[in-house]
Amino acid sequence: MSYLTSTLNNAHNKKDFDCGNQLLNNYLHTQAKQDIKRRLSACFVLSDETEVVKGYYTLSSSSIQKELLPAKIISKLPPSYHSLPATLLGRLAVNNSFKGQRLGELLLLDALKRSFHVSLSSIGSMAVIVDPIDEAAERFYTKYDFILLPECGKMFLAMETVAQLFH
Repeated sequence: MSYLTSTLNNAHNKKDFDCGNQLLNNYLHTQAKQDIKRRLSACFVLSDETEVVKGYYTLSSSSIQKELLPAKIISKLPPSYHSLPATLLGRLAVNNSFKGQRLGELLLLDALKRSFHVSLSSIGSMAVIVDPIDEAAERFYTKYDFILLPECGKMFLAMETVAQLFH
């Protein structure tokens, strides 16, 4: 299995990473390695031959309350499930130095591919969810068919939709 990204490690040059959002910058600079060590999330980076980080995303296990989902999705689910397994795409950011190269899209596709393959082989997950940091992020995810869940502000993409990309 081939991915565009690799797991964040000490060889990666992240010191000059700046995506224009201080929360996302600080996460990569100060918290990502701690979260990896604590197994709170996995961080994947897109880098070049000099290991400069062009962008990154994080994935972790999560769940979503069934009642937050659209009725057409709920109707297909077993009634005994109240909380459904999902994969959280927690952060996704592209270094400003590399903007305009559609790296956000590449990172998203890489995250979806990784999430889909894990859901097939290792850990059940019926969707990928995101919690967009701002309106620009919400517009970005909307372009890729994520559905806004108004009651919680999260966005949802069913794994069966993701499967169509990779089958």
